[in-house]
Amino acid sequence: MILADKIINERKKLGLSQEELADKLGVSRQSVSKWESAQSTPDLNRILMMSKIFGVSTDYLLKDEIEQAGDGEVAEYESNPNEPKRIVTMETASAYLETVEKTTPRVAFGVSLCIASPIFMMVFSTLGLYGMCSDAISSVGGIIVLLLMVATAVFIFIISDKDLKAYEYIEKEDIDTAYGVDGLMREKRERNEKKKSTYVAIGVIMCILSCVPLLSTGLMGDSAGNLTSLMVGVLLLTVSVGVNMIIRGSAVVDACNKVLQEEQFTPKDKKLNKLIGKVAAIYWPVVVAIFLGISLLTNKWEITWVIWPVAGVLFGAIAAIVKMVNDK
Repeated sequence: MILADKIINERKKLGLSQEELADKLGVSRQSVSKWESAQSTPDLNRILMMSKIFGVSTDYLLKDEIEQAGDGEVAEYESNPNEPKRIVTMETASAYLETVEKTTPRVAFGVSLCIASPIFMMVFSTLGLYGMCSDAISSVGGIIVLLLMVATAVFIFIISDKDLKAYEYIEKEDIDTAYGVDGLMREKRERNEKKKSTYVAIGVIMCILSCVPLLSTGLMGDSAGNLTSLMVGVLLLTVSVGVNMIIRGSAVVDACNKVLQEEQFTPKDKKLNKLIGKVAAIYWPVVVAIFLGISLLTNKWEITWVIWPVAGVLFGAIAAIVKMVNDK
C-alpha cells in the first residue's frame, strides 16, 4: 500500500474529512486531496504530524511494504482474514461510472412512469364527467394504460439492474480501492456537485409546488368539483418530473461516494442499506397491492392516490426504526 492510500485509510479510521485533517496539519484541503490522489507528496514535517494524529509510525507511512494492522501492530494488510475486501481497480471504477451514467436516465424514466401511471385514469374520468368519452373508456381505459406504464417501468428496471449487476458489490460490500481510484472519484464528484445541487433543488421545489393546482380548486368552490381528478393528474405529473431530476442529478455523485465509501455509503451504512432494502422489497409490493385493491373496489382513484404519500412517510419511519434497532 502506498502513502496516498495509507493517508486515506487512517483518515477514515478517525472519521476525519479532508477539511478536518487539513486544519490539523495547517494546510489547504486541496493539498490533502492531492496527497490522497498521489498527485503530490507531503513534506517531512507533515509526515511527522500525521504520524502523531494517526497514532502510527513514520516508517509505516513512508515504507510501502509495511502495512498497519491497527493499535500500533504491524502486519500484512488485511482488514479481516475471514472476509477479504474486494479491490476496485481503475478500470472497474471507470466502467462502473459509465454504466451508472448510461442507466440513470432509464431508471429515472421508469420511476417517473410509475408515479405518473394513474394520470390517464384521472384524465379519462374527467372526460367522462363532461361526456367527452364513453363510460367504458373512462372506467377501464385508464386502468389499461396504468398497467402498461407500470409494466414498461418494470422492464426498464430489470434491464438496468442486469447492467449494474456486475458492480453490485460496490454498493453492498466493504471494499478497497487500487492506486489512483480515490483521486479519480473525487475529481469526478467535484465536477458533478454543481449539477447535483441544481437538479435536486429544482426537483424538490417541483415536488413542493405540485399540490398548488389541486389546492387552487378549493378556491373555485363547487364549480371545480369535476376538475379535482384532473388536478390530481397534474400533481402526479409534476412530482414525476421532480423525482426524475433528483435521480438524474444525484446518480454520479452517489456512485463516486459508493466507491469512496463516504457520506451515506460507509461500510456500516452499506450494511444498513442492505437491511432496509430487504424490508423495502416486502413493503412496497404490499403497498401496491393495497392501492390497487382499494382503488379497484371503490373506483375512487382521485382519492386513493393519497396512499402513496402516506406510504412514503410511513416507510421513512420504518427505516428509522430499523436503523435504531441495528445501532443497538
